[in-house]
Amino acid sequence: MPNMSLKKNKMAEQAPDVRNKNFDEVALGYTEEQAIDEAKRCLNCKNKPCVTGCPVQIDIPAFIAEVAEGRFEEAYKIITKSSSLPAVCGRVCPQEMQCESKCVRGAKGEPVAIGRLERFVADRHNALAHGEVEKPVSNGHKAAVIGSGPSGLACAGDLAKMGYDVTVFEALHLAGGVLSYGIPEFRLPKSIVQQEIEGLKALGVKIETDTVVGKTVSIDELMDEEGFESVFIGSGAGLPRFMNIKGENLNGVYSANEFLTRINLMKAYKSDSSTPINAGTKAVVVGGGNVAMDAARCAKRLGADVTIVYRRTEKELPARAEEIEHAKEEGIKFAFLTNPVEIIPTENGWVKSIICEKMRLTEPDERGRARTVAIKGEFTEIEADCVIMSIGTSPNPLIRSTTKGLDTQKWGGIIADDDGLTSREGVYAGGDAVTGAATVILAMGAGKKAAAAMDEYMKNKNK
Repeated sequence: MPNMSLKKNKMAEQAPDVRNKNFDEVALGYTEEQAIDEAKRCLNCKNKPCVTGCPVQIDIPAFIAEVAEGRFEEAYKIITKSSSLPAVCGRVCPQEMQCESKCVRGAKGEPVAIGRLERFVADRHNALAHGEVEKPVSNGHKAAVIGSGPSGLACAGDLAKMGYDVTVFEALHLAGGVLSYGIPEFRLPKSIVQQEIEGLKALGVKIETDTVVGKTVSIDELMDEEGFESVFIGSGAGLPRFMNIKGENLNGVYSANEFLTRINLMKAYKSDSSTPINAGTKAVVVGGGNVAMDAARCAKRLGADVTIVYRRTEKELPARAEEIEHAKEEGIKFAFLTNPVEIIPTENGWVKSIICEKMRLTEPDERGRARTVAIKGEFTEIEADCVIMSIGTSPNPLIRSTTKGLDTQKWGGIIADDDGLTSREGVYAGGDAVTGAATVILAMGAGKKAAAAMDEYMKNKNK
């Protein structure tokens, strides 16, 4: 019998006043019974509108139909035809703006919980998986991938499945890119990231960490001296931006990138950490995206009273609704229509407070977007001993400055066509290195597209 409930099956979570003091995963996942019941809400539409919202084109109705029948491993096989990282995507993809936004059930009620079902299927497979993965037959050709974030891993996985000898070069000591250094443990446990990576290694993907392309080795050397026939650049956008206001160089001011990297990759939140981080007693996070929510929720778990400062209204917050709701539940405060103009120091050079001007929205322009303008003479001072800047990132200039013939945008992004081809023959790029900071699943989609194009390139080159 189909389930015509207008609401999704609720997923169990840690209580807010418990989870805001630990780094354990907040959402606890579906049981088998919940997953089957939720899957039965799917109408299995013939035209599959949900698939059009998925950047990697998972056959969503097909995998959900298998879940509804209790055939969970069959569901996993369908998902992994299109996605290399299902346990990751089930947790961090903005399904509400992608596949679930197209779901017919959302017209009169809540859409099917596609993301929760993907997570359930992947977690169940990973918990029960045993035995060797069959490696694809080698085609004798080599491809390199720069960066082990979502775009790089998706590209590497697809190329490996086609039989290529793939090596991923990662600058840090642990693979995973933003999945490892950027997204907190309570949203995405690192054991899950590493388990997904081990699955790619089982396909034959080699990962070389502590390799900074542009310093340790160049793209030119990889192609001209080491025999790589094609290269994918998936190096992300890890260069933080600042506001360039007075006081940004004080002790106690962090970029969200540094703050999260030290917590996630270096485990600064642990009591025995050799690289602890100070979130102070009163922390201010500047920005309104998912990274700002992550930083704020981490600071809260480190014991700070946290305020998120955002220059627009709550309606314009770019973060996922779920992340905003979780932040509020955990006791994080919001100051809207508020824009920092100066950080005030203590006598010994640490942060004392942050001065903000009050803002208002103008009438929407012809594109429907309202601008923010300062209200003359209206300021507020927020007491703080820690300020975390989360106003965006840009690609690191190292690769573009050390690679011959690689065209880039003025702001640093690599110029690439729809298939990821850059201005340099045989060199492809995708994800945040091209678009600037975006979502995990969009980066994966770019990596998959590039893998298909690289395959065509190498086949034609070797005819």
